[in-house]
Amino acid sequence: MLPSDVCGMNCFWEATFRYSPKTQPVERMHIAVVACGERLEETVTMLKSAILFSIKPLQFHIFAEDQLHASFKGILDRWLFLQTFNYTLYPVTFPSENAAEWKKLFKPCASQRLFLPLILKEVDSLLYVDTDILFLRPVDDIWSLLKKFNSTQIAAMAPEHEEPRIGWYNRFARHPYYGKTGVNSGVMLMNMTRMRRKYFKNDMTTVRLQWGDILMPLLKKYKLNITWGDQDLLNIMFFHNPESLFVFPCQWNYRPDHCIYGSDCREAEEGGVFILHGNRGVYHDDKQPAFRAVYEAMRNCSFEDDKVHSLLNPLELELQKTVHTYCGKLYKIILKQLAKSIRDLYDRPPKGM
Repeated sequence: MLPSDVCGMNCFWEATFRYSPKTQPVERMHIAVVACGERLEETVTMLKSAILFSIKPLQFHIFAEDQLHASFKGILDRWLFLQTFNYTLYPVTFPSENAAEWKKLFKPCASQRLFLPLILKEVDSLLYVDTDILFLRPVDDIWSLLKKFNSTQIAAMAPEHEEPRIGWYNRFARHPYYGKTGVNSGVMLMNMTRMRRKYFKNDMTTVRLQWGDILMPLLKKYKLNITWGDQDLLNIMFFHNPESLFVFPCQWNYRPDHCIYGSDCREAEEGGVFILHGNRGVYHDDKQPAFRAVYEAMRNCSFEDDKVHSLLNPLELELQKTVHTYCGKLYKIILKQLAKSIRDLYDRPPKGM
């Protein structure tokens, strides 16, 4: 049972949110996620973290199995009073002639993300995230990286590893991959207009292929050599087109890999963790209790101002119990940005001022 998020009269958005439908239109930030199986609660918690701190309005594109649609609608419709987001639910769909092959490529439905530029044809730019993402600062900040793309860049991701000695791709991959250690596709910022227009260099033909034409030939060539499914295909694509990728720092996609053997994300040490990525199921087991503590605090938080304001102290006490682990020892870098985001939330001027 998910905690109730029905907001009372003291809802902080009534006093703090800067955007009103009565004012001039504000750019919407588009976020896509794909949810299958038991990922409902995890996805809802991710969406909540995006709503909590973001300033400009959000447009969610939620691709989910049919049996999850009613649950998503029931929860999100209760949040619409916030007037800070809209959402659209979509079925999970793949090209009909190869649907079964795409669906079983990695985890169920994961490869749906490859087809987002072809499905969301009217969307110019998009932030794709896995369900196990938690935003610890406004979506606005990663969205602003789109303006830093040069004329050839079409997408942005973080490196898979910072330290080659523990990197997976450079030690085990049987296919091309981007850079020294590959990239992780759990947080992927896309200029989809450019993606749809680009002709990609590849190792299958001397002819450059567009996004919709390159995916199936790529799968046919490498399906026996890839381990991480669609992420591997993206690595292959950007290996051949490195000029097309903007690489952002690890603090935008902070995973257990960055702390499991000691601190391995310098940017997070300096500025804090911006986006927490609890891959390998660490929100739901006891392997990384620091990650689980943050997830549970966010899951149980409601949109009432006192609940958000009181999130930090109990969370810090829980994180202090995890210092016997390497990631737990670094809990202050996880709290650093979250604390700032909450302070900024309360420092926003009242609406109309």
